[in-house]
Amino acid sequence: MPHLLLLEDDAGLIDGLAYALPKNGFSVDIARSLAEARACLHKQRYDLLLLDVTLPDGSGFSLCESVRAASDPVPIIFLTASGEETHIIHGLDLGADDYITKPFRLGELCSRIRARLRRTSDGRLLRSGTLTVDRLAGRAVWNGRTLDLTAAEYRLLCLLMENCGKTLSRTAILDALWDGQGSFVDDNTLSVYIRRLREKVEDDPSRPARLLTVRGLGYRWKGEQP
Repeated sequence: MPHLLLLEDDAGLIDGLAYALPKNGFSVDIARSLAEARACLHKQRYDLLLLDVTLPDGSGFSLCESVRAASDPVPIIFLTASGEETHIIHGLDLGADDYITKPFRLGELCSRIRARLRRTSDGRLLRSGTLTVDRLAGRAVWNGRTLDLTAAEYRLLCLLMENCGKTLSRTAILDALWDGQGSFVDDNTLSVYIRRLREKVEDDPSRPARLLTVRGLGYRWKGEQP
């Protein structure tokens, strides 16, 4: 069940969506202010954000801006009472994916949500805990920070995450990791890539919890719940 964050201060709309969204296959957390929304985002990863524009302590625009500044690709839909073109353009320029003007039909909102979720589940995004790889942008983000990866490290990370939970032999990894010039990566270089990648995605590289060595077999990416 996709997990949504609804940032809204209209009590009537909150009550309606808190009832209707689960009926349509979505779980939802409610935030009534920017401060509450930031606290939710600090402790939980969401599949999509529904953001009101006008709030008691600011604007949903500022939350969208901070989410995108952290390179978080989570889909964002604005719920706005204003159909003014300048507001719509501003939200989209900040990185929002869509908007819907109040009052809206529930069916239309759910359709927009599903459309955005399909676009993020078509293989573009790989997620493991607080680590997200956006394959369209060619970027990996961990704990809100964009990782500085070489091309080979990035391909290795994608390969492992795509096969989360599966043990990949060194031979299979070597066969998959072309250097971009038509030459295979050699066995010693693979060991270097593994070590460097651990330094970038592990809290303690000497005791890896994500990129595991399976002795005599190869390597396995241990999945984490978002």
